Amino acid sequence: MYEERASRLDGAVIWTRTVTADEGSTPYPVLPDGCMDLLWTGGRLLVAGPDTHAYAPEGITGLHCAGVRFAPGSAPALLGVPAHELRDRRVELADLWSPAEVRALTGRLAAAADPVAALEAVALRRAAAAGPPDPLPRAVVDGLNAGRTVTATADAVGLGARQLYRRSLDAFGYGPKTLARVLRLQRALTLVRAGTPYAEAALAAGCADQAHLARETRDLAGLTLGAYTALANSETAQPSGSRTTA
Repeated sequence: MYEERASRLDGAVIWTRTVTADEGSTPYPVLPDGCMDLLWTGGRLLVAGPDTHAYAPEGITGLHCAGVRFAPGSAPALLGVPAHELRDRRVELADLWSPAEVRALTGRLAAAADPVAALEAVALRRAAAAGPPDPLPRAVVDGLNAGRTVTATADAVGLGARQLYRRSLDAFGYGPKTLARVLRLQRALTLVRAGTPYAEAALAAGCADQAHLARETRDLAGLTLGAYTALANSETAQPSGSRTTA
């Protein structure tokens, strides 16, 4: 079962998932969404980096998993690592932070009456220590979601194309063209989950046509549109952005 709620951390989402034995053989691909997550699963603290393709979690049957899914581009400042270093990876938090600090946090979460709230508190403390967030990532995401080209987005945020590419690598893990594709796919699949016909969802999200959306779904999600719809309509399906780990 999957559940999520808005976090007290601006733009973030808190999610939980418990995988029962009868779900174990069902694939739940994690689709690219421009986000990074702080994970608590199996008594371990991990970080899920930004994905460029679908990730299929394994070995999670019977586990209670929880995560803080940060707003696109916001996690690197809190975690202390450029996003591109974690692209398509799941890593132990102790590889990024002091092992002693992570051991203490792990003990605190294991003993907490509400580990999910304790995990959120970790993120809130890091955000407070990091200071005001860089406005650039949100401006880039807003521009691309509004349908601006990469060039127009760069102009709007006052950066040259090369500068925007470098800043995007650090913030999102990949360049603005890939980010634009990821955000467009997420917009389209949100409409598909709501029952919008494929052709209408494609055009509304910014694809040229339904065939374009079908290609992007195969390339980024590893699924046909029909397979994605069947999964999204299953009783136990989870939103495409939620992340678990092997």
